[in-house]
Amino acid sequence: MQHNKVLILDFGSQYTQLIARRVRELNIYCEIHPFNKIPSDSDSFRAVILSGSPNSVRGEDVLHPDLSGFRGKKPMLAVCYGAQYLAHFSGGEVAESSTREYGRAHLGFIKTDEDFFENIHESSQVWMSHSDTIKRLPEGGILLASTEDVENAAYKIEGEDTYGIQFHPEVYHTTDGHQLLHNFLVKIGEIEQDWTPNAFVEETVEELKEKLGNDRVVLGLSGGVDSSVAAMLLHKAIGKNLYCIFVNNGLLRKNEFEDVLHQYEGMGLNVKGVDASARFLDALAGESDPEKKRKTIGRVFIEVFDDEAHRIQDVKWLAQGTIYPDVIESVSATGGPSATIKSHHNVGGLPDFMKLKVVEPLKALFKDEVRRVGASMNMDSHLLGRHPFPGPGLAIRILGDLTREKVRILQEVDAIFINNLRSWNLYDKVWQAGAMLLPVNSVGVMGDERTYEKCVALRAVESTDGMTADWVNLPYEFLQKTSNEIINKVKGVNRVVYDISSKPPATIEWE
Repeated sequence: MQHNKVLILDFGSQYTQLIARRVRELNIYCEIHPFNKIPSDSDSFRAVILSGSPNSVRGEDVLHPDLSGFRGKKPMLAVCYGAQYLAHFSGGEVAESSTREYGRAHLGFIKTDEDFFENIHESSQVWMSHSDTIKRLPEGGILLASTEDVENAAYKIEGEDTYGIQFHPEVYHTTDGHQLLHNFLVKIGEIEQDWTPNAFVEETVEELKEKLGNDRVVLGLSGGVDSSVAAMLLHKAIGKNLYCIFVNNGLLRKNEFEDVLHQYEGMGLNVKGVDASARFLDALAGESDPEKKRKTIGRVFIEVFDDEAHRIQDVKWLAQGTIYPDVIESVSATGGPSATIKSHHNVGGLPDFMKLKVVEPLKALFKDEVRRVGASMNMDSHLLGRHPFPGPGLAIRILGDLTREKVRILQEVDAIFINNLRSWNLYDKVWQAGAMLLPVNSVGVMGDERTYEKCVALRAVESTDGMTADWVNLPYEFLQKTSNEIINKVKGVNRVVYDISSKPPATIEWE
């Protein structure tokens, strides 16, 4: 794609993905790369953004990027660690802050004649998150903004389009962060805003036609947004040469296998449903380790998929609905400084015996971008609005060992929770919801009898892309009704709790 591109160098900040999302919201294409693995086509990037980092520029573990190809040659925005790095190694001074500079702050001084702060006013709220502070600006540094506690909150380098800020424009708490990024990229960097859903569809379909030719492609549908949008893109490109397989692993939501197959009717896709639930559940019997569950499900899925693919003659490609957060979370930046959190079932290589090449039409997109692309292809809003559902399904929502009875219990609980969200018009206000079956029994009383049964945890979060998430403050009346209904209707459950943890520090799923 011949779009103007922005390079984001990742130093391990928890907010790096948010920088990319904010840039994409401006309809500007960007890529995240580890600070120590600058891409070979670096000349093709129009601007560079340096992320924050948990490291200190004063420490022995300081992260040194090679900025020789960019500094003074392209517009550069250095955020937090990046700003401190430029100061510390360019004649300035960075020291430990006497007070921890974390949370909301307000700009008390702005150099208003600078394009960088156009349409941003004094008293604008920003978000700080650092323990070091810039005591003296680097050589050629010009002060652009201060807060009450941070004198050198923003600066530029004289004679360069190089800017440093100690606050985070990417988080929502920085109220004018969107405007600041617009000023830097569009006004100063003169980058065209041409990264749109319609452009993505048109260009991706052309690329797929050229890449795949008349080859046959097999795709594993899940019923979710990602695989469905990937299928429609491929269908536009190669039509009848796309073969879709929907595998029932026995860990789907209640009645989901039948519902999903019905959902694809009328979309023009060639879809085959395969019920392999017994095969998966047998393989998972007695397994309680979360990572081993994921690996087992991935292994059996590939085996089942390979069996089905062999029934189709001359298949050469496997299509996957991999999206950008999958790729980011599965790659470490030593490789990149960000740690791998968990294995992603749809990221990584295939066993040699499959002899298939992989095509991933969505791997550059965030989840919200996938939905916008689907909408631009006039896909059903009900399908595009579906909550994300983990690839391993209910296996990672059943903590501890997995049995058919536990799957039944959780399916019943989940169905009540999700159906109630819909009936109370809360479903579309939640980004993802589900129930977890906990590996504990608790004492209860039903009628005059003492019970000793399972506890389930309900989870509902609001998010944009799943990289960060906050728990949803569901109405007490809703929780009360849902809890009563679960306990009264689902045999084996006598206690319901609600998870009020945010990500970070928790994750959305419990395993």
